[in-house]
Amino acid sequence: MTIYNEYSRAKVGWVLGLSGVQAATLVAAAFPTLIAISKSEWITAFTLALVFVLVALIVVVPVRGRSATGWLAATTAFAIGLITGRTRYRSRAAKGQPSDLEKVDLPGALTGIEIHEGPPAGPAQTRLAIIQNHATRTWALTASVAHPGIRMADEATRDRFGAGLANLLEVCSRTELIDEVLFMVRSVPDDGAERRQWVESHRKVDGPQLAHRVNDEMHEVFTGAAVRTETFVTMVVSESRLAKEAKEAGGGLDGRARVLYLLAGEIEAGLRGAVGMADVVWLTSPELSAACRTGFAPGDRAGIVDALREAQGTPGVAADVPWAMAGPSGADPVVRHYSHDCWNSISATIKLPDKGAVMGALAPILVPTEPAERRSFVVAFPVLTQARAERQTRSSETGADIADALREKGKVKQRAREREQSKKVRGIDTKLAHGSALTQPYAVATVTVPKTARVGEFGRRLDSSVRRAGFAPLRLDLAQDVAFASSTIPLGVSLARGAQ
Repeated sequence: MTIYNEYSRAKVGWVLGLSGVQAATLVAAAFPTLIAISKSEWITAFTLALVFVLVALIVVVPVRGRSATGWLAATTAFAIGLITGRTRYRSRAAKGQPSDLEKVDLPGALTGIEIHEGPPAGPAQTRLAIIQNHATRTWALTASVAHPGIRMADEATRDRFGAGLANLLEVCSRTELIDEVLFMVRSVPDDGAERRQWVESHRKVDGPQLAHRVNDEMHEVFTGAAVRTETFVTMVVSESRLAKEAKEAGGGLDGRARVLYLLAGEIEAGLRGAVGMADVVWLTSPELSAACRTGFAPGDRAGIVDALREAQGTPGVAADVPWAMAGPSGADPVVRHYSHDCWNSISATIKLPDKGAVMGALAPILVPTEPAERRSFVVAFPVLTQARAERQTRSSETGADIADALREKGKVKQRAREREQSKKVRGIDTKLAHGSALTQPYAVATVTVPKTARVGEFGRRLDSSVRRAGFAPLRLDLAQDVAFASSTIPLGVSLARGAQ
């Protein structure tokens, strides 16, 4: 059994687990109380002590992953967006204003996305889709990949795949260009489009009626039981890192495309090698727009497949999905779910357990419980540069040392979990010295169902699947739109990166 447990908290508090800002806030809140006590003003001291306790609860105590101040800021921003109508989205096509069909029209966190067609590359002279996010100042490429899976793999094979992923992240870190690598998987009940086409093209009209009936019944049974899985890998590069390299490659969009193509080649070599990908295909603009459309509306996939098949034999058939229609006609973020077209989605982050995660443990999260249900998740690996990794490690080690010294001086017993965290923090420096990369992975899972279904119930089913897999779910309230975009739409949206 391959278990991954080489992780620790991203930030270690310097004072008894508190950050510097939290400790300073508590000291400032306690200072008036101490002054009142020194002057023997007991009533005032008691009142100020209550204020101090209230401040401590607001600043220190987390509520579902956020402090009270964090919830206040998020709630205020969400309310302002609702009142001003900025969070409400209606596409230009739905309003009868599609000025340019190739201009991207997507909601929320995807508003700043622009898709460019890169220069021809490879023997087929394919123009890859280059994703530019103006809001976060990043560039990205997305590939559709296929993997044989690890369900039947032995322990040695799982170890090899895990080591291959670690080596891939180390390659990304050594490039000093790649910001993040995202692995996205979407699982949806099979619509039977490909099988229906195959049966229609191979069925003989004058064939035995019994064979026709058997095939039709098999089609009905298999379509209801089968599950289709789509996997994407997205490489994200920040403009601040890419600009200099692009200038040396000729500048402009072509210079950036050349650098991104070279990085894609390195990523593809790692994916096909030790990671074990059976196929890696970097997406063109029409392929990426179709993936976005089926992300927002899973039910549209069958129609797109039929149109692509008809376009092969009938000239003039418009099988591609224009970017002006790749998104939903309307979308509205709600506190606990995200509404888009005739679908609702609920997203939750997945917290890593202290005991470690078994390789392949996320697979049960992808299993739908109803025919119309779609499951998806993204596992993101933000890659830190070597200099930033060393600074963060040094800061974490200093925080662990100060916390241990304060506990020892105050004769506070150190808990087993705190000892393990301190040990892991000090071990990271050794791994960095040996050439390992430092990353801060996170995962987001999403369930999408038609609006005729009770989305709250399916959200609870998703949480149950996460818990059965050995993880703890945390609903991303007030940020459901961003969570949906990061876990379902393969355009490189990240929870670790905000607008700049």
